Amino acid sequence: MQSDPNELLKKNRNLTHSEMQRVVSHVQRDDDEWIINTVMIEGCDVPFKFKRKNEYKNLKGARVNLTYYPCNEKVAGINFEVMNVVRIKIA
Repeated sequence: MQSDPNELLKKNRNLTHSEMQRVVSHVQRDDDEWIINTVMIEGCDVPFKFKRKNEYKNLKGARVNLTYYPCNEKVAGINFEVMNVVRIKIA
């Protein structure tokens, strides 16, 4: 997996990179063999989601750098916009 956000952005124009974003909420839940992480960023109403095999440390209050792309998820027949995180790192 590429760890340099600039390389990721060059390969995929749909990606966005944001730095020094403050996490206001971080929730983790089990989904079969994956842990689904959802973070809310200060000043943004759209959740940022990523999967990991193991639990991740709590990011609430931390500043993070994110590389992500927009996506729609259907829940109970209603479409919701979410951001799928490709890379997250504490700033």
